[in-house]
Amino acid sequence: MVQKLYVTYNDVHKLCQEAAPKLLEEVNPQLMIAIGGGGYVPARILRSFLKRAGSPNIPIQAIGLSLYEQLSTSTDADVEEPGTKVTRTQWLDLSALGEMGSLVGKRILIVDEVDDTRTTLEYAVKELEKDVELAREKFGGEKAQFSIFVLHNKDKQKKGILPEEMTSSGRYVAARTVGDEWICYPWEATDIDEHDALAAKQHE
Repeated sequence: MVQKLYVTYNDVHKLCQEAAPKLLEEVNPQLMIAIGGGGYVPARILRSFLKRAGSPNIPIQAIGLSLYEQLSTSTDADVEEPGTKVTRTQWLDLSALGEMGSLVGKRILIVDEVDDTRTTLEYAVKELEKDVELAREKFGGEKAQFSIFVLHNKDKQKKGILPEEMTSSGRYVAARTVGDEWICYPWEATDIDEHDALAAKQHE
C-alpha cells in the first residue's frame, strides 16, 4: 500500500516561511515563475516573506506544463525520456513582463510543490534558459540566474537533470526531503476538513 503524506495549508505556509531566509541569502530573487498548478500557492506565500522593506513586491509569472506518456517513442526535443513527453500548456505573459529582454540579467526563482522525477523541472529550466538566452543575444546584457524552490524533494532516483552549478551553489532549495510517498496537498482536496483531519492523525 502506498504511503500517503497529508500536507495542510498551514504546513505550506510554515515551510515557505522557514525557507525564506535561505532564499533571500542565496538567491535574492527579482522574479518568481510558478509552475502550475502546484507552484501557485507556495509562490504567493513566499512573496510575503521575501519582500524587503521599501522594495516592491516580487512579480509572479506562471507557466503550465503537462507530463504524459507517449504511445510511441519520438525524437522530438521535448521528450525527456523514452515514452514521456513534457509540453507547454501556458508560458510567460510577455504583455505583463514587457519584452523577453526584461528577463535578461535577472535573478529568477522557479517555484513548484514537489520534485518527484525531476522531469518537469528539467524541462522548465532548459526552456526558460533557452528563451532568455535568445533575448540576451538580441538585447545584450548579463545572463539570467535561475534558481529553484520546492516544498518537497522526494529522495529517489531522478529521471531529469538540473545544472550542476545550480545544485551545488545553493540555488536549489527544498523545504523538506521526504521518501517516495504520495503527497496529498490541500489544493487537491475535495473535502478540506477530512484532509486536515487525516493530516492531524499523522502526528498522533
